[in-house]
Amino acid sequence: MEDLKTEIKEKVIEALKLADITPSDIDDEAPLFGEGLGLDSIDALELMLLLEKNYGIRLANPAEGKKVFVNVNTMAQYVADNRTR
Repeated sequence: MEDLKTEIKEKVIEALKLADITPSDIDDEAPLFGEGLGLDSIDALELMLLLEKNYGIRLANPAEGKKVFVNVNTMAQYVADNRTR
């Protein structure tokens, strides 16, 4: 699971073009939106595309994304449980 978390962090950094941030800068428990990384709704769309492109996971609606994109831990668990590739 730790490898998956690191992989997700790397993909988030790449997809969102987060300059000057490394995977070790992102706390697994830190919120992705608001206080933590400070992501917004446009970033949420990018994260949805990231899941589909890299893991074969298509989120049916944005409300589902709110549960998945809480933090790196919730994202990694969702990917581990639902990935098709």
